[in-house]
Amino acid sequence: MEFTIRAATLEDCKDISRMILSRCELAEYEKVSDQVKIAQRDLEQDGFSKNPFFHGIIAEVPEHLKSKEGHTKVGYSLYFYTYSSWKGRAVYMEDLYVMPEFRGKCIGKALMSKVSQLGLAAGCTQLNFTVLDWNKSSLDFYLKLGCWDVTSDLGYHCMRCEGDVLEHLAQGDL
Repeated sequence: MEFTIRAATLEDCKDISRMILSRCELAEYEKVSDQVKIAQRDLEQDGFSKNPFFHGIIAEVPEHLKSKEGHTKVGYSLYFYTYSSWKGRAVYMEDLYVMPEFRGKCIGKALMSKVSQLGLAAGCTQLNFTVLDWNKSSLDFYLKLGCWDVTSDLGYHCMRCEGDVLEHLAQGDL
């Protein structure tokens, strides 16, 4: 299939937001739809300000291959740089998404490959990301690429602190 992978621009935030929200059907099914709080304006500010919190890439198909709904932007990845006290520079892939009708056409692999290339160019030694335990097709995809499960192999758990707990922690109240 013919497609290109390119750096996301401010103008792409509308389509990135659309793809994030299209995943909400799955979030509703899994009873976590209240977790999606991001808006297009947040993406624009956080990804395209003077000091962006994330970077993004877009998968785009030519007009003659557009989706049933008329979209040419059919996938994206959001990533940011982080640091490992054991390994040094790292890149974290927050999202890797391809619209369902375009899956199985090497677009996801191309997006992940590009994030990997960008990480290596920045001196990163590892690519980190999370995948939900029920998402068997994604787990299989990543394992097939040679990725490994840090949770099962090293016993790490991804932890989170948010909302009131984060506020109390910041104030030293816990």
